[in-house]
Amino acid sequence: MFLFALGAGAAIAQGTPPKPIDIPPWFATTFLDFREDIADAAREHKRLLVYFGQDGCPYCARLMGVNFSQRSIVETTRRHFIAIALDLWGDRDTTWVDGSAMPEKELARKLGVQFTPTVLFFDEQGKVVARIDGYFPPQRFEAVLDYVAGRHEHEQTLAAWLQTHVKETASPTLHDEPFFMAPPYDLAHRTGGKPLAVIFETVDCPACDELHREGFRNPEVMAQVRRFDVARFPIFATTPLVTPAGHRTTAAAWARELGIIYTPSVVFFDADGREVFRIDAYLRPFHFSSSFAYAADRGYLAEPSFQRWLRARAERLRAEGKTVDLWN
Repeated sequence: MFLFALGAGAAIAQGTPPKPIDIPPWFATTFLDFREDIADAAREHKRLLVYFGQDGCPYCARLMGVNFSQRSIVETTRRHFIAIALDLWGDRDTTWVDGSAMPEKELARKLGVQFTPTVLFFDEQGKVVARIDGYFPPQRFEAVLDYVAGRHEHEQTLAAWLQTHVKETASPTLHDEPFFMAPPYDLAHRTGGKPLAVIFETVDCPACDELHREGFRNPEVMAQVRRFDVARFPIFATTPLVTPAGHRTTAAAWARELGIIYTPSVVFFDADGREVFRIDAYLRPFHFSSSFAYAADRGYLAEPSFQRWLRARAERLRAEGKTVDLWN
């Protein structure tokens, strides 16, 4: 678990303004009356999740950029919780479960929030049934979601649950490939006339690990990948780049502009720098290689539906006597 102390945020506030933390757009906006929020969640057969963060907090950025870019975490959270974000230093009015009113920063003091991020999970009666002080990597965080969503606090402690339910860990570092473009990243002025594939990834991402372990080790995938210039960026990085349209920005800002939510995501651009197609998950090798072929062969011009184009491609390959395995 990683912690970001309050004092760090205060120190940052005295100098350069800290960088704002991007909150997922599906977090709820409410009047911050927790009695109402808990009741609303219960009516939807959900529970309330409350996040305390602060601008400039690297582990808050990691929670939002890494954990909440993974499909299983996002789907579990949206299915089972109403999520609300609070600013540790904020002045918005809140009403606590006992009816007492106070600004966000006073509520943080009342609840003893000493580190960011801090995430509280409430049951239907307004009791905090689980609390995360600091950053949990995705596998551990998802196990907490499962614990609270399943109402397992009636059966065992969270610590006991985590001992047996934390999934296999993912790589804490990004994987490099020899065909990735090297900096400086000027995506508007590339030579060779190839189309462009831009991959957004994060650390601690099992699907990203699988992409490198299986996808980029598959000969059919690599036959299609070699038809492209390929750039890879961490979704939350401040890496400077020039977009295909010629705009100077950073990887994180461009990912937000493109609406990237999940990792890994691959965005395909034609040789003129126009986005033509994207995928927001690692697909099995046949589908993954076909997505590159769809963009390289400009299949989208004749068939806007990738699934129809994919089915026709599979049938054509089978007619040529080739084996098409949709999974392996």
